[in-house]
Amino acid sequence: MSYLDRDPFGIYRDRDNNGPGPRLMGAGTLMSEDVCNRQDEDLGDIKEIMLDMQTGQIAYAVVSFGGILGMGKKLFAVPWQALQLDTANKRFILDCTKERLENAPGFDEDRWPDMSDPDFGNQIQGFYGTRQNLSGHMTSTGSTMGQSTNSLQSGGSDRGNIAGNR
Repeated sequence: MSYLDRDPFGIYRDRDNNGPGPRLMGAGTLMSEDVCNRQDEDLGDIKEIMLDMQTGQIAYAVVSFGGILGMGKKLFAVPWQALQLDTANKRFILDCTKERLENAPGFDEDRWPDMSDPDFGNQIQGFYGTRQNLSGHMTSTGSTMGQSTNSLQSGGSDRGNIAGNR
């Protein structure tokens, strides 16, 4: 089920072509969205979205990957700016191979790390090659957080520049 299917009010209408998808989206509609890589391999789905309450921005998407029949899944905190909304296929793209994701810092569903710990943030940002999501700072793709840029929808390669990151 895509985010458009979870839009009971019909609010996700594209009003312009300045970004991937609608300008604003409810976090709940992004839950369970598929995450794939550029090789079109399934990497899992979004289990949770973590908000930085001090900056008012999205810090991480928690991606669930692996396991069989829901058992043995591993969770990964992925920096929001490492994800790119693929509106054509109604999913997110993470530029990471399955093998690399298997070696990513992860955690069990019942034992979450302290995601507010600066060491945790540095480890995750370092692994994915991103920088802390602060307005005015450059992302790994060279775009400036807080400014609108191209999107996958229009053929660009800006990552993570959706709802709240313009």
